[in-house]
Amino acid sequence: MQFLSATVDTWVSDSFPYIRLVLLILMVVIGLALVLLIMFQPSSSSGMGALTGQRDTFYSKDKSKSLESVMKKITVVLGIIEGVIAIIFFVTLIIYRGA
Repeated sequence: MQFLSATVDTWVSDSFPYIRLVLLILMVVIGLALVLLIMFQPSSSSGMGALTGQRDTFYSKDKSKSLESVMKKITVVLGIIEGVIAIIFFVTLIIYRGA
């Protein structure tokens, strides 16, 4: 795959290690944000509430749905961004395998 690096300008191929470092740092930060965001999302199962006697009113369900839906949308967006960054990272590895 070294033949692909001949088609890339030298300033671009010289910057690939820095680009990969930035992409790797972004993937770690977004991955940690995804883990924290998923941990803070409320559980969608209501099976344990029946055991403890908790009851949800219409108001509490409506209020939590808006925050829950925003958190789910942010989770999806961050997941898509993480996937795109991972694809870009591995494309840079394929294009140029320099030192």
